[in-house]
Amino acid sequence: GSSACQVGSAAAHQQIRASRAFAAMGISRDSRHKHRATGGRRNIHQKKRKYEMGRPSALCKLGAKRVRPVRCRGGNMKYRGLRIDAGNFAWGSENCTKKVRVLDVVYNSTSNELVRTKTLTKNTIVQIDAQPYLQWYMKKYGVDLRKKGKKGAKVAADGKEEVEEKKSRHVIFKLKAREAKQKMDPAVEEQFQSGRLLASIASRPGQSGRCDGYVLEGEELTFYKRKLEKKKKQWWRALQEEAREEDSLRGGDDFRAIESPWRLQSGSKFCGS
Repeated sequence: GSSACQVGSAAAHQQIRASRAFAAMGISRDSRHKHRATGGRRNIHQKKRKYEMGRPSALCKLGAKRVRPVRCRGGNMKYRGLRIDAGNFAWGSENCTKKVRVLDVVYNSTSNELVRTKTLTKNTIVQIDAQPYLQWYMKKYGVDLRKKGKKGAKVAADGKEEVEEKKSRHVIFKLKAREAKQKMDPAVEEQFQSGRLLASIASRPGQSGRCDGYVLEGEELTFYKRKLEKKKKQWWRALQEEAREEDSLRGGDDFRAIESPWRLQSGSKFCGS
């Protein structure tokens, strides 16, 4: 009986030691555990320190706002964004910033997995709602960007012409003068037709609890549009390969080429809608 008690107590002690070891484990940002530059191992001469502590990544997702405060060293606060669906985005060339909805995640240079899971990180390329900018542009320049510069009365969904807001002669001439000096990037103007703009996140949602950024323009917009085009082509090739494999397994020779994503309707997710 005494030997059984000893075995039981030994097992209990072992369990306690294991639980303590597990409690001591954590995310640490020290370099004592690393090998030397020559490849040799270091002797660990001190325990982990609180100032070397790390925390799990936030992996902020696209969704209804959910932010948690985190107390940090020195009594400072971080705001851990877990879900965010809106933010302030600046249109740099027009010196205009609006609070807009984030509609979709389209590109992340780190991994396509972050795009699939709609994870928001710094420098993630997202699609935002263009409506607030359209309204601002209409008010400042008197031009509806959805009509590609066509002027005249707006046509409603039922086919009837909407009555334009009455403006004084002074306001009309003022808007015309502004429009005459106005130049817009054709690539940005083209995006207004779909009601969505490509933008980059400049803040760190997992640290600040905010999703702020800027509308892509110029060379940066060209660069990311090229990246998205390349991604579409890769997806199309993979789809064709898959179709060929299925056809060969069926034993048929009637392989038909899959329609290119460029011919798909604008409502498709592969056409950047």
